[in-house]
Amino acid sequence: MQIPVIDFQPFTTSDSATRQAVAQQVYQAGREIGFMYLKNPGIPPQLIEALFTQSQSFFNLPLEVKQQLAWSDKVSNRGYVGIERERLDPDKPGDLKEAFNVGKEDSSYDAAAAMRINKWLPEYKGFRHDVLAFWDACCEVAASVLQAFAIALQVPEDFFTTKHDQQNHTLRLLHYPPIEQSPKPGQVRAGVHSDYGSITLLFQDRVGGLEVQTRSGEWILAPAIPNTVVVNTGDLMQRWTNHVFCSTKHRVMIPTDERIKRSRYSIAFFCHPNHDAVIACLPGCSRENPAIYPPVSAGEYLLSRLQATY
Repeated sequence: MQIPVIDFQPFTTSDSATRQAVAQQVYQAGREIGFMYLKNPGIPPQLIEALFTQSQSFFNLPLEVKQQLAWSDKVSNRGYVGIERERLDPDKPGDLKEAFNVGKEDSSYDAAAAMRINKWLPEYKGFRHDVLAFWDACCEVAASVLQAFAIALQVPEDFFTTKHDQQNHTLRLLHYPPIEQSPKPGQVRAGVHSDYGSITLLFQDRVGGLEVQTRSGEWILAPAIPNTVVVNTGDLMQRWTNHVFCSTKHRVMIPTDERIKRSRYSIAFFCHPNHDAVIACLPGCSRENPAIYPPVSAGEYLLSRLQATY
């Protein structure tokens, strides 16, 4: 099985019949493998290139500088995450990667907002500007993809977008450094896992290493394709749709060739429902099979998964 490539531009620029046709392609991809490439997603290439450049500059900073922004708790889920700090596969050693997490920008200083304030280095204003510009662009693309999901599932077009309007998303810059010494047994760049939210947008460089597990259990490569973004469905979308859309396991492996000596960079935008959104099986998804999961609040589910990861 191959991950399908879908031209997404007609969904945002064409008539309802064309939008329906694109939504049907999205439906097939979500049902068969849970991963797809969206061609022409709507983010200017120069914006993507700028953020990759900023990401490389950030991760090249001394560790003691990055640690000033250290990730501190699962409620905030923001800041710098050091190498091996996260373990996506709880049965394996820590992942050979470092990350920087950003949430919705909030300039208020009340006690309730304290957990929602991003961490920045004041002297790097260009970094902050480019990260937030990319955040805004991803929010727009994610909203369009959620509309396509809604059309595909025959629910009101704004069904998912209204349950994501608080923008409880996480933008994550990722760096997988060169491997200079033998990894621990079972250690990889990112362990086997599924994503926690509704959908993920992933931008990756050409170094590669991302692998996706098909429904039959086979691992297939998901290399970078120019002018596309990888989109995959997460755990909460799987729960919402009663496994009509699958939350697919994936991983980032260590190269076995000269790429082992090269850094790998990627950017992930994790689209998560409002924390108070109740994720319950859609009526249209339980006609053939009873609901697999009980209702759960999106916020509670996210915190439980983060607690198991760190």
